[in-house]
Amino acid sequence: MAAPANADPDTDFGNELHTYGIYGPKDYNAWIGKITCKRLRTGLDANAYESAVFLKKNLDKDSTEQQVYQFLGAAITYYCDDQRPVLTSIAGLPPLPPSEPPVPLLAEQG
Repeated sequence: MAAPANADPDTDFGNELHTYGIYGPKDYNAWIGKITCKRLRTGLDANAYESAVFLKKNLDKDSTEQQVYQFLGAAITYYCDDQRPVLTSIAGLPPLPPSEPPVPLLAEQG
């Protein structure tokens, strides 16, 4: 599936992320999406799991595993459609490692 042909792919990318409940600065999200593609193209990330680990570290700390993979899919769609096989090969890979638990609020600290 080729990326939609519009004048500003960064805006379209951001709009797609919003449908998944992923928010943040448009320029930052686009930058992370493009870096993800560069990491795949250069072999720094060998597969979707490695890309997801990178994304988990760079997206909002409350991003779910589903949102991480949705971000990856959108990044590939808008910035590196040639990497689509990375998405089709993820069956059977282990889930993302859990993120660190959030620091409790003062009111929650007994």
